[in-house]
Amino acid sequence: SGATGAPERAMLTAPALAASARATHDTLGGPGQWLLAVPAHHIAGLQVLLRSLDAGTPPVAMDFTDGFRPQDFVRATDGFTPGTRRYTSLVPTQVIRLLDHPGGADALRTFDAVLVGGAAMPPRLRARAERARVHPVATYGMSETAGGCVYDGAALPRTEVELDEEGRILLGGPTIAHGYLGLPDLSRDTFGTDEDGIRWFRTDDVGHVDDRGRLHVDGRLDDLVNTGGLKVAPRVVEEAILEHVPGIRDVVVVGSPDREWGEAVCAALVL
Repeated sequence: SGATGAPERAMLTAPALAASARATHDTLGGPGQWLLAVPAHHIAGLQVLLRSLDAGTPPVAMDFTDGFRPQDFVRATDGFTPGTRRYTSLVPTQVIRLLDHPGGADALRTFDAVLVGGAAMPPRLRARAERARVHPVATYGMSETAGGCVYDGAALPRTEVELDEEGRILLGGPTIAHGYLGLPDLSRDTFGTDEDGIRWFRTDDVGHVDDRGRLHVDGRLDDLVNTGGLKVAPRVVEEAILEHVPGIRDVVVVGSPDREWGEAVCAALVL
């Protein structure tokens, strides 16, 4: 684990990984056959193989010789056993490239669910995929939680989601790691077990729960812009600009030093 800084080795037990694989199948509608389209040394790719073991189905692996190429993904979909449910796990950039490819949308439509994780799925990407009659499922999780444990804002079976007083997301349940290998101090600060025996992980993300009980991840704690005492999540502003301001192709929101406010909220735009 560790998208930034030094990576940590999350200690995941076999029961934690098995619980995650089973919860995924229970949520998606039953076991199926999986296409491996992300590296197997990342938790998302490893879980594709573990879910295949749980389902008792042979995984289909695409050719990564030249990296991820949409045409190789399309070709790999021919390797499925007829009559089985079809699943795959992708990152948003892969979904974009497939939707841009002449045969990509057709290939994606053959899947009962396309898990999209590793980064936030922009609302406009979800809308584009759904217009193409693709079934995307936005996943939230990390190596410490055995991969995605919240699908489209809803916790998987036996997963618990709580927010602390500053909006930090806390995740609990049987898929949580038992700490970081060789890092006892960090493990004590990050993991814990409550009086009911549930293991918990303190993420570095902030979020909120809507009136339907669904979790929305607003961004990382260390990305927040503190402007005049108000903490602004850049991702929320970025999504609002992309949705409501015409003529914007992409945007990144950052904090800029300001004498009066401490930080000013600034947007760099791609027209």
